[in-house]
Amino acid sequence: MTTVEAFRGLHYPNKIGRLFYLSLEEVMGVNGVKALLRLAELPQFIDAYPPNDLKREYPFEAISATSVALGTMYGPRGARGLELRAGRVAFTLGLKEFGPLLGMADLALKLMPVTMKLKIVLNATAQTFDRFSDQSSTVQEERGQFVYHITRCSNCVTRPEPGPVFYLARGIIEEATAWVSGGRRFAVEQCSCIGQGAETCAFNIGKEPLE
Repeated sequence: MTTVEAFRGLHYPNKIGRLFYLSLEEVMGVNGVKALLRLAELPQFIDAYPPNDLKREYPFEAISATSVALGTMYGPRGARGLELRAGRVAFTLGLKEFGPLLGMADLALKLMPVTMKLKIVLNATAQTFDRFSDQSSTVQEERGQFVYHITRCSNCVTRPEPGPVFYLARGIIEEATAWVSGGRRFAVEQCSCIGQGAETCAFNIGKEPLE
């Protein structure tokens, strides 16, 4: 069994699956999501998004199949833009659901240096997935950047041509860093992919804002 095959049968909580589809609605509309779900062979979710609970019943394969279907519908460039936007919306929606559980609404964040803010929000994002889903994530601090590692990745499961294209996750990270810094943008790039033989799907996040 390959590393990627070992991820089959893993799950997110229903709440994350629901937030995923609500995020896609924001960027492509209700009818667009319906068409996408048909193409992804996920008709069970049409007009019936996962319930708003923490039961781990939303499969990794659904994330991957939806991403592949986006590429088929809109091409690589179009799918990239949609997934990045959906990821940003997903962080905003997820913050309302998970933020209070992790202390992310703490006003004390505003008084901290920006590097400390980034470290806190990246670790909190990783802890959210670790605590509530089968996705495993860690954050490593290096000189000049942070590296966000995903060691069990849903994006690699059914993708025919794996690569550093987990744009949904990248969008979430981009919005997390913007939120915690008052709207400033930081460079975020995926630098490795488990589906291509790497140990993790990793994202480099610059410590200095782009502006």
